[in-house]
Amino acid sequence: MTSRIGDSTSAARTAIEAALKRHAAAVERAGSPPVEGAGSAQKSGFASSLADGLKQLDAGARESDRLIEDVVAGRVTDFHEVALRLKESELSFRFSMELRNKFVDAYREVMRMSV
Repeated sequence: MTSRIGDSTSAARTAIEAALKRHAAAVERAGSPPVEGAGSAQKSGFASSLADGLKQLDAGARESDRLIEDVVAGRVTDFHEVALRLKESELSFRFSMELRNKFVDAYREVMRMSV
């Protein structure tokens, strides 16, 4: 599917293939049967998914910082790759902030409900 996108070392091709793999894994997880004992098992699954996402976000931010240091030191010559990675990191951070805002809004809405 991605064979017509640039050469084999293209950053765009790598990013698209990674996104396709993540999508396929998500579809596979969504199609799996529900877990028995839904109470604590789903909570730990959500908590672990959230923790994994935060770890990936942190790793992306650290990678962006490292890339900037490499550019300043003159070790990087492909500025398009650096720009792509920085934009990718920025979008990930913005997405995570929007998720946080939605969670906070949902929490506030639940707290406003009368019991």
